[in-house]
Amino acid sequence: MNTVHIRRAQAYDVVAIATLTHAAYSKWVPIIGREPLPMKVDYAEAFKVHRFDLLYENDALVALIETVEKNGGLLIENVAVRPAFQKRGYGRMLLAHAEELATSQGLPVIRLYTNSKFEENIALYKALGYNVCHEEPANGGIAVHMEKVMKAA
Repeated sequence: MNTVHIRRAQAYDVVAIATLTHAAYSKWVPIIGREPLPMKVDYAEAFKVHRFDLLYENDALVALIETVEKNGGLLIENVAVRPAFQKRGYGRMLLAHAEELATSQGLPVIRLYTNSKFEENIALYKALGYNVCHEEPANGGIAVHMEKVMKAA
């Protein structure tokens, strides 16, 4: 039986965060013709200002979510799931975790952005109650900005 748990990342997790993110986003390289931005981040620097929560299946790190409080809401900078563990609901689990974080911090909205070519991700976010706010050219593609208004407690 698999056990799943989430824990907050520590500084010693930075290399694992970078490795997992690179693996998770590599499938998009042929689709957009370049490395997605999360593959280019200096995670040692990002760790200083963002929160990372790590999802484990048994003892294996299989997914993560990166968040930061910004503009009166919680911004999801990155959700990454190791390819061999995708389609198991871990992305949904981490998005639900972000909702709990936003609620516990009294933040009324969660925002995220993604590449317009990441169609399966956009479909998931819409299914979970996120709405498209706007789209804009960014980094050689189109960034789709989405948000979900949290219910009052």
